[in-house]
Amino acid sequence: MGTAPAQDPATPEHVDVLIVGAGLSGIGAACHLQTEAPGTSYAILEARGASGGTWDLFRYPGVRSDSDMYTLGFPFRPWTEPRSIVGGAEILRYLRETAAAYGVDRQITYHVRVVRAEWSSPDARWTVTVEHTGSGARTRRTCGFLFLCSGYYRYDRGYTPAWPGQDNFAGVVVHPQHWPEGLDVTGKRVVVIGSGATAVTIVPALAGAAAQVTMLQRSPSFVLALPARDPLADLLRKVLPERQAYAAVRWKNARIATALYVLCRKYPERARAVLRKGVLKRLPAGYDIDTHFTPAYQPWDQRMCLVPDGDFFAAIRSGRASIATDQIEAFTRGGLRLHSGAQLDADVVITATGLNLLPLGGIDLTVDGQPVIIREHVAYKGMMLEAVPNMAFAIGYTNASWTLKVDLVASYVARILHFMKENGHATVTPRRPAGPMGTSPFIDMTSGYFERARASLPLQGDRAPWRLQQHYFKDAGLFRGPVDEKELEFRPASIPSGSG
Repeated sequence: MGTAPAQDPATPEHVDVLIVGAGLSGIGAACHLQTEAPGTSYAILEARGASGGTWDLFRYPGVRSDSDMYTLGFPFRPWTEPRSIVGGAEILRYLRETAAAYGVDRQITYHVRVVRAEWSSPDARWTVTVEHTGSGARTRRTCGFLFLCSGYYRYDRGYTPAWPGQDNFAGVVVHPQHWPEGLDVTGKRVVVIGSGATAVTIVPALAGAAAQVTMLQRSPSFVLALPARDPLADLLRKVLPERQAYAAVRWKNARIATALYVLCRKYPERARAVLRKGVLKRLPAGYDIDTHFTPAYQPWDQRMCLVPDGDFFAAIRSGRASIATDQIEAFTRGGLRLHSGAQLDADVVITATGLNLLPLGGIDLTVDGQPVIIREHVAYKGMMLEAVPNMAFAIGYTNASWTLKVDLVASYVARILHFMKENGHATVTPRRPAGPMGTSPFIDMTSGYFERARASLPLQGDRAPWRLQQHYFKDAGLFRGPVDEKELEFRPASIPSGSG
């Protein structure tokens, strides 16, 4: 286990690596730096007042990951609890315990938001403008390498459409990203607007207390039930050392998730039939599956909703929860009027309507005085931007566990930095090869929040390493091979990046 490097007291505002974000990605990045690039000084800047990112922010009832902890957890710190799919509180505790075990928590500065980063080739460093979220005061600090680990959505604002008549509603309207402390739904009529992972999590969590919970969806999503406890993990823990058992289950779960995605994309109609059969088994005979569980899109065109132990289906079977597939015409004083003419009575309306994306933390980037227009750049290995030196970003998989991808990125960044130190390099810049290259959107999914942010995301190329395959085991080969000296341009400090 590594220990946190001490900052140079002579230059307290300069570090080798500045990590933006103290969530899952940022904590993992720091741990990799300590073990794979020993001696690298770093600091972590966090805009919020606590570590944990998503898992500290979201406080809605039932909040959980639909990824198992063997793949959502770090490969270097085994998950040892009996349940593999757990709630947000358990994930947050795991993250903070990891940060404390590696000394990462001592390197975090809270309530500071990075608003601008300016690269200077002659100096081979970034000058970063940091804003204190309380006072608004701005300071500057420098780093050799900038590592953006802030995810891809806005923490301060969720996405809520504008509906007619919303001001007339006499009840409470809540977005899950900003769940109010102390909200009590006991005996109340609740409508959850949305059909994604958040909605199918909230519905069973509230169904026990509320008088009635209705999930109102404009269109259905694919929903798949998975066991919350992994029987193989229980068995392997009895016969193998902890780390070996963890590694084996992690490998198995990654394989299953990857195979499921590949099969869905290759044989969509067959996948539809299998998913439909799974829903039929868990709902009462005669339930209108064609209306409520048959999406217009193909499996994995949008993220699939995975529900542990089928709790969402159990809430529907019990009669405490129901689904309405319709569109909102307007809010009324007592609820919602739908396009069909139906009225949904409600005391509480929960708008599980998605996220607002904020690619690369919304930071204003410049390279030698020229602004970086993110949408005009092709991403190298889904983690760096062409022609932008000494900068990486961590964005996880959309079709599998977030950590599988960001852990590959964090390890590769650490190895690049170690390689640079060993060879006397000061800068590393991805360079697109000569000749034509086709491009496509960085994230190839049709979910609303990706569609809304399409123009602000980078591009991906038509071949490796400028395109990843959303396939962990194939992508892992790209990241775990030797440091790329073909597509990455390395230079010593004395030669400005971009000069001949």
